[in-house]
Amino acid sequence: MADGRPRERADAARNRRAILDATSALLAEHGAEAITMDRVAAAAGVGKGTIFHRFGNRAGLLHEMVAESAVTLMDAITNGPPPLGPGAPAGDRLLAYFDAMTRLVIENSELMVAYRTEPPHPRTGEFHAFWDNHITTLLREARPDIDAEVVGRLLLAALGGEMVSAMIRSGETARLLDAIRELVESVLRAP
Repeated sequence: MADGRPRERADAARNRRAILDATSALLAEHGAEAITMDRVAAAAGVGKGTIFHRFGNRAGLLHEMVAESAVTLMDAITNGPPPLGPGAPAGDRLLAYFDAMTRLVIENSELMVAYRTEPPHPRTGEFHAFWDNHITTLLREARPDIDAEVVGRLLLAALGGEMVSAMIRSGETARLLDAIRELVESVLRAP
């Protein structure tokens, strides 16, 4: 309890990991429509009540999946090595961020499809505010001559479109990564 939170029991931690891993496997193998509490419970080898107790509902489970990736990326941005973490020029950090975020979207594409069908989780705003602040701060430093807030939001919005999902489904992930990099580089180039 060093940080004030109770320590998670070993069996609870194992169940949590089994549930998250089973959800991830179901998403990868069968897609977003496969995520039902019954299927996850069976795949994880736990009772359905364990999932409801731990995550509340399907939305809570999906949020936990999204949060795990988001928190990992947030930590890399805040505490990781450059260029994603502090210590690199703003333009390099912005390129590293969009590369990492694009990879996160690619690796979690089915999760994102399922997550979008649920009502927003209370922490969703926290994640979006973090991304927005990070992008805006870097853009202001790299390109003080542009509206960093709006341009940053437009750049991030490019990762949420149907075209991105279609490219991932068709296996064009390398092309997507290159295109997002080209988009960010075009914004970073001063006129």
